[in-house]
Amino acid sequence: MNARQKRMLLAGAGVIGVGVAAMLALSALQSNIAYFFSPSQVQAGEHPTDAVFRVGGLVVADTLKRQADGLTVRFDVTDNAETVPVSYTGILPDLFGEGQGVVAKGRIGADGVFHADEVLAKHDASYMPPEVADTLKTAHADGIVEDTAEGLKAAGQTVTR
Repeated sequence: MNARQKRMLLAGAGVIGVGVAAMLALSALQSNIAYFFSPSQVQAGEHPTDAVFRVGGLVVADTLKRQADGLTVRFDVTDNAETVPVSYTGILPDLFGEGQGVVAKGRIGADGVFHADEVLAKHDASYMPPEVADTLKTAHADGIVEDTAEGLKAAGQTVTR
């Protein structure tokens, strides 16, 4: 084998190595992706049935119920057009509450309840996750919600970016 063939073999092995590394990296990223869906999209069946995804909106007042074990909670999330029931077992963030913005990550069950593995709450009185704000604005623009601004005021929310 001459020097030229050795260089070609080395270059080919390098290209194959980089390709395998890129494929492994993309595979790892793909398994960690969780797309965001609004309650309206979840109720319309636009969500994945076999993958983890995020759902967000406002926690509906008077729907927060704690189970006997002290860790399991059930509550409803709305985008002011549709509502999705959520079940979560774990410790909720300190800022979590009724009428507050929330994003939950998990899967939808056969019973139609979203079983969350993670719940994120807003961090102060003027913040709402951009996905939730966009969903609420879209619901208003489509005529689904009569007045999103009034719905946000009633929930004590202001939308900022």
